[in-house]
Amino acid sequence: MSTTTDPAMIDDDVPASAEQPAAARPKPAWWVKLIALAACLLTLWHVFASFLWIAPYSALREIPTQEVLAGYMLPMFGQSWSVFAPEPINGDYHFNVRAVIEEDGEEIETGWVSATDVELSMIRYNLFPPRAGIQSSEVASGQMNAYNKLNEKQQAVAALDFAKDDGEAWMRRTFEELEGSDNPDPTAYMAEEHLATAYATQVAYAIWGADAVIKVQYRVSRQNVVPYAQRNDPNAQRPDPTFSTTGWRLPIEEEGQNRGNFADVFRTQFERTQK
Repeated sequence: MSTTTDPAMIDDDVPASAEQPAAARPKPAWWVKLIALAACLLTLWHVFASFLWIAPYSALREIPTQEVLAGYMLPMFGQSWSVFAPEPINGDYHFNVRAVIEEDGEEIETGWVSATDVELSMIRYNLFPPRAGIQSSEVASGQMNAYNKLNEKQQAVAALDFAKDDGEAWMRRTFEELEGSDNPDPTAYMAEEHLATAYATQVAYAIWGADAVIKVQYRVSRQNVVPYAQRNDPNAQRPDPTFSTTGWRLPIEEEGQNRGNFADVFRTQFERTQK
């Protein structure tokens, strides 16, 4: 016996999906909410910290304190308005290194190596440039800025060789023994000197080997771009570079530095630039 359905009994206005109630959307787990909250808070902090870092100095910077802010922004998120007027970046810094090495029982003075050229080759034509590509430029900038705040007598001290066991202490004593009461405080320069020597040490170890290097010397230079007033002159030349003159130093290594990791990155790139 067959059964048929009367077409008049079919309600065309009711969709088939309405015949069954829709399943309730499950609520997110507690740990998903926690991760979302943490991500929101981190984003808000990053935006706030970036604003404080980029904006001109104000009392707001003391909310997290300057030390906390600098510790978060540097070295990965550091930025500034220095690409804009009224004082945009208008020059290039270079950091060059040479060393005295021992080879077959003799002390040999190497030629200069531009650490800056090696590092810039890491970021040139690179869509994902590494942070390592600008380290020497930052070291050079800090050293020269501090050097330029010294007077002539102090700059003459920086140009001397301090390649003995107590080189830094010897340099400090020499600064203190200078005559005159108007000598600028060399503390800031000594900090930059220490950093520059430590960086030069890593470069020298990477290129010539830690066992061979006896002492190092670095040379910082800055060359300005063509002056704005001469920008349309096809024959305009960049001004001659200026140098901060420093002498020979004993190698310095900071606690926690890994000469092997530095050498793996720097020497590999150095060898590529020599091909």
